[in-house]
Amino acid sequence: MADTARLPYGGRSSEEIIQYNREIIPFLIKQGAKLIIMACGTSSAIAYPVLKDEYPVELINLIDPGSRAAVAASRSGRIGLLATVATVNSQAYQHKIKGLVAVACPLFVPLVEGGFSESDETRKVAKEYLRPLLKEKIDTLILGCTHYPHLCRVLDQITGRQVVFVDPAEAAVADAKKILKSAGTLKLGGAKPHYQYFTTGSPLHFEELGSRLLGRPIAGAKQVTLA
Repeated sequence: MADTARLPYGGRSSEEIIQYNREIIPFLIKQGAKLIIMACGTSSAIAYPVLKDEYPVELINLIDPGSRAAVAASRSGRIGLLATVATVNSQAYQHKIKGLVAVACPLFVPLVEGGFSESDETRKVAKEYLRPLLKEKIDTLILGCTHYPHLCRVLDQITGRQVVFVDPAEAAVADAKKILKSAGTLKLGGAKPHYQYFTTGSPLHFEELGSRLLGRPIAGAKQVTLA
């Protein structure tokens, strides 16, 4: 479920973000979801603590698994975070990781969405965002927004090989697998998986952007109106 009509979430109020999730989660449950990954750093930071016990299905956020993965990856304990304004201001990661250095990156999502992941302008913006983190000699960097892994090539050119990138989504997927396996509902192999894509914005735009970012075709997206 992609709430493209109301992106980006990073500059929105906590009340708006919580309300949006209160619309999305019941929709997914009606589609038959048995587990939901809140695959948005901002929603995970702000909506998850409020909504985590309100629904009959398991909710997985990105903050907890992302924090664990970063601490495990760091050699020196110097960990940095790039995230949206809302995520940084929520202090969600700061509460999990002592001494974390966080930088808000309001320009990253529009750049990725606009197809400028490796442009000169993106490289210039990334240098400014990374400057205070590199000054603190971080050795691990949390990519605290789902869009940011698409900037890895540019970020790597600036940080060098000495900084390890942590994508919280990977750790969240690992958590999902453990939960499903424990519940006896994990499906491995066998029949070809079936995907359904929903968006609040233009299905054509979602398919074009999603196909480009994921590197594989996305088709059949349906536009929905949430209430």
